[in-house]
Amino acid sequence: MPVPGKPDVIKLMDNQRMPDLHNNANPQKTRRGLSRMRHALGYSLDGLRAGWHETAFRQEALAALVLLPLATWIGRSWTETALLAGSVLLVMIVELLNTGIETAIDRVGPEWHDLSKRAKDMGSAAVLLSLLLCAGIWCAALYHRFLA
Repeated sequence: MPVPGKPDVIKLMDNQRMPDLHNNANPQKTRRGLSRMRHALGYSLDGLRAGWHETAFRQEALAALVLLPLATWIGRSWTETALLAGSVLLVMIVELLNTGIETAIDRVGPEWHDLSKRAKDMGSAAVLLSLLLCAGIWCAALYHRFLA
């Protein structure tokens, strides 16, 4: 018999219990194969659309439209090109993760809390570090391409 506030469990052996995942309301958990992949792609595209509404992500995406083709010209080998392009994409990935953290914190409540501030500050620091890494990689590549 289910207990209010606790997930249903399936008894595996004498002392082991596991949450009953098949009774969840999330239909994504029951999908398999191409259906699961199609729905996952839809959720990913929804995430990109949601990210587009954030000014910082929009600026980084527009910079990527310039930097990604430029990476193929500046990079002298496929590894240099991949490093240049990857650093740009990493900034966008970290920005999306930071936005996800901020959105989840804001959903919890608008009131100020030290842990909420800490989570948002750490997400912002991750974006800063990814931007510094990207700038360092691009500066080194530009130096070696044109000055060395």
